[in-house]
Amino acid sequence: MIASRNLGFVAAAATLLAAAPLSSIFQRWTWLIQAAIAVAVVAAVAALIRALRAPLWAQVVGMLAGLLLALTWLFPAGDELVGILPTPDTLAHFGELLQGSTQDMRSYGVKVPDTTPLLFITVLGVGGVAVLVDVLAVGLRRPALAGLPMLAIYSVPVAVYVDSVPALPFVVGACGYLWLLVTDNVERVRRFGRRFTGEGRDVDVWEASPLAAAGRRLAVVGVALAVALPLAVPGMTGGLLNQFTSAGNGTGTGRFGQGGSPGRIDLFAALSGQLNQSEVAEMVKVTTTEPSPFYLRFGVADELRSDGFRVRPPTGTRVDRDLPGIDRRGADQQRYQATVEVSRNLEMPLVPVYSDPVGVQGLNGNWLYDRNLGVVFSNRDNSRGKRYTVEYVRSTFTPAALRRAPSLPAEHPIAVQQTRRPSVQQVDALVAELIEGKRTDYDKVRAIYDHFSRENGFSYSLSTKGGTSGQEIVDFLDNKVGFCQQYAAAMAWLVRAAGIPARVAFGFTNGTSTGTGSFVLTNRNLHAWTEVYFDGMGWVPFDPTPAYAVQGATRSAWAPDSDAPDPEPSGSSAPGVTPEGPDTTAGPQQPDAADRDVDETFDPVTGAPIQRGPTWPWWTAGGVLALLALLCVPALRRMALRRRRQLTVTPAVTAGAADAADAPATGMLVLGADRDRARADAHAAWDELVDTLVDYQVRVDRTETPRATAERLVREALAEDATSATAVRLLGRAEERARYARDPLTGEPLRPALASVRDTLAARADRRTRLLAVVLPPSVLMRWRSAVTEHSTRWVTTTGRLRLRLARWNPRRLLARRA
Repeated sequence: MIASRNLGFVAAAATLLAAAPLSSIFQRWTWLIQAAIAVAVVAAVAALIRALRAPLWAQVVGMLAGLLLALTWLFPAGDELVGILPTPDTLAHFGELLQGSTQDMRSYGVKVPDTTPLLFITVLGVGGVAVLVDVLAVGLRRPALAGLPMLAIYSVPVAVYVDSVPALPFVVGACGYLWLLVTDNVERVRRFGRRFTGEGRDVDVWEASPLAAAGRRLAVVGVALAVALPLAVPGMTGGLLNQFTSAGNGTGTGRFGQGGSPGRIDLFAALSGQLNQSEVAEMVKVTTTEPSPFYLRFGVADELRSDGFRVRPPTGTRVDRDLPGIDRRGADQQRYQATVEVSRNLEMPLVPVYSDPVGVQGLNGNWLYDRNLGVVFSNRDNSRGKRYTVEYVRSTFTPAALRRAPSLPAEHPIAVQQTRRPSVQQVDALVAELIEGKRTDYDKVRAIYDHFSRENGFSYSLSTKGGTSGQEIVDFLDNKVGFCQQYAAAMAWLVRAAGIPARVAFGFTNGTSTGTGSFVLTNRNLHAWTEVYFDGMGWVPFDPTPAYAVQGATRSAWAPDSDAPDPEPSGSSAPGVTPEGPDTTAGPQQPDAADRDVDETFDPVTGAPIQRGPTWPWWTAGGVLALLALLCVPALRRMALRRRRQLTVTPAVTAGAADAADAPATGMLVLGADRDRARADAHAAWDELVDTLVDYQVRVDRTETPRATAERLVREALAEDATSATAVRLLGRAEERARYARDPLTGEPLRPALASVRDTLAARADRRTRLLAVVLPPSVLMRWRSAVTEHSTRWVTTTGRLRLRLARWNPRRLLARRA
């Protein structure tokens, strides 16, 4: 037991060393102290239970109980018994901490502060790994497998770290793993008693043997290569698994999704990550005939949950075909053309286009256009290195035209879907105050839009502040510090609270102009803004982010700079705009048809709903038909096999064979006169008889001769039918002659004999047996089972031979021979 105790403590220490990479994502070392306490409790409980010689399952239960006590003491709810015994309220408190950890993961970027939810999830994870390592290393004596849960700890900073994970924590964790392996090896050697050399000298267990020395050298070389290789190979200095997984409020991984479904992309996390990159990377180069272009958009988030906006999977038609234009009432529309070149730094299943495209050239049929969302996407390709031409329509509006837009009815599909929001009391109260006395939708939106101004205390910063409300929207409205994605999401949320459809759009602001209508867009130009739906005009953009902080920001007549005086209420026009004319610098809006809901769509211009029937009956019918087709496979297989055998039994007519000559007239089929053909006919008829017996659940003995089988059938199943008895004896005699005689039986009708036996067996069987013989023939199912067994056996045999061959080249065996 002393050896197991020592190995258990080494396993606990190795777990703490393996957790060293977590230091790269925390600002302080509080997590290490609390994790060490939890791991120590787990190790002490495991040692105590092993001292009592308890089975392995009891050790696991005890370690989990110890971990629960440690968590209760470190993260109390306040009503524990004796301070460490958990209660139902304690478990509910743990659930709240788990939910809070997901919010903190979205709210903070590395390095994260010592928030209670993040510390709880960290200690819980390290403690769980300690339990697994102890079970594998001590309970099952498989210390090599303990490296897998240790590697799981290392994958956490690798997945969330923006830059390369430092090498030193990895080396520390690898040393802990090697320490565990060496300790296990020493304990195994000690089991054999004292070691002696050939001269009778006592050898200590730590004295190196040739094989052990070679193993230690290989381990050191392996760790060195694991650290040095990423530094030497170009392109491997970034953190692995660097695709973003969740939204953030100021930091992120900065990697747009590579391939896959565009609905799985977290555009918020990608945007925040790119804005926090220290290096400026060129993303897109665009050349357009429009003198003052607006934002180049590529994504939309319009599903609002309690934790923020999310991206819905788009659907659409091929983009290499003509795209229908959209006529917007009260808007000035001009047609332009742009050539977009995407660099190798932007890789995602979306491509940036200007709003309202009417034609795209240069993209193949893998790319689709969602008219409602206004995005071009692909489920099989990515944007990296793409070059294409977009013909689009720019729409500009005036405040007067937007004021004339009527409010959408509450039952309108757009109003139903695009005004859904969680109920937050602080948000609802703020919106009611802002829109008080406003009669038109545009005036309500402008009141909300103007609220995000410097006069009201709002400022721009990539380093956001946390809050104590537990809701990100409330924290932002209280702190009033954030960047574009928070401004856009907050305004969209407030507009929805006012009963007006709104969503968040993603894209690029205007970049650096190179002359002749060309612009270079970098990661500093990535941006998010709000789009609001007005009846008859579609989606109209509003950019609430302070213009002074966004490179290439553009403002419009209907959404001027909130930090500048607004001349519109006095009746004068916005800069560069006539009173009723469009602003040449005005941005686009995305009025593509309204977003559809599950069971209906609507006209993209008028907004009138187009009813369509529910789709679930069609899916249900399709599922039933697919199930029936699957159930028919065995029966179809049995029919095909029977037909093939009947064709085999068809006789070859020879001269002088009167029976065969009469066969076409009477329907009687006889054996062919040719010897090989006759043998094949007899075998086919006998195989069909055996399958018929299996289908009707009549015992088949493969060791019997055909004649013995026929006589047994006559006694057991066909005794009362003389015709069937004669038929089965004929089949048995034909098979016997085909197997053993020089000349097979010829000139005898076998198909009528088979039919007679089958009819008699069917008449004697019950209804269930007859149904199974037709729908799920047991003979087919048995043949399939035999085939699967045969293939699996063959695979096991092949892999076993391969493993034996590879074992001959095992490095340990080679080193042992050399030693």
